[in-house]
Amino acid sequence: MGHPVTTNPIIIMLINMTVVFIVLISLSFLIRLIHIVDPTAKKEEKIEEPPKVTTPPPAPKVEAPIIEKGIPEETIAVIFAAIAGYGYSSGQVHAIRPVYNKVWEHSGRYHQEL
Repeated sequence: MGHPVTTNPIIIMLINMTVVFIVLISLSFLIRLIHIVDPTAKKEEKIEEPPKVTTPPPAPKVEAPIIEKGIPEETIAVIFAAIAGYGYSSGQVHAIRPVYNKVWEHSGRYHQEL
C-alpha cells in the first residue's frame, strides 16, 4: 500500500470535499435527532389567547402640550417629527421647554475662540 491511488489533485480535492460534506450533513442530522429526543427539554405550555375584541378601543384624548413662548413653531414641528420617528405619539409629550445649562454655554464660547 505504499503507492497512492491517484496523483491527480482534482480527484483528491473532490474526494476530500465529499468526505467533509458527508461529515457535516451527518452532524446536522445528529443535532436534529438530539433536539427531537432531548429528555431535558421543557414541555411547552399552551397559553390561551384572550378573545379578540371586534370594536376598536376609543381614541385617547390628545391634549396640546404646554409650549413656552419663544420657541419657534418650526422647532416644535421638528421635535414632534423626531418623537414620531421613534414610535411615540404626540399625546405622550407633556411639555417642551429649553434646558439651560452653563456648561454648554461655556463650551460654545471656548470652541468659538479657537
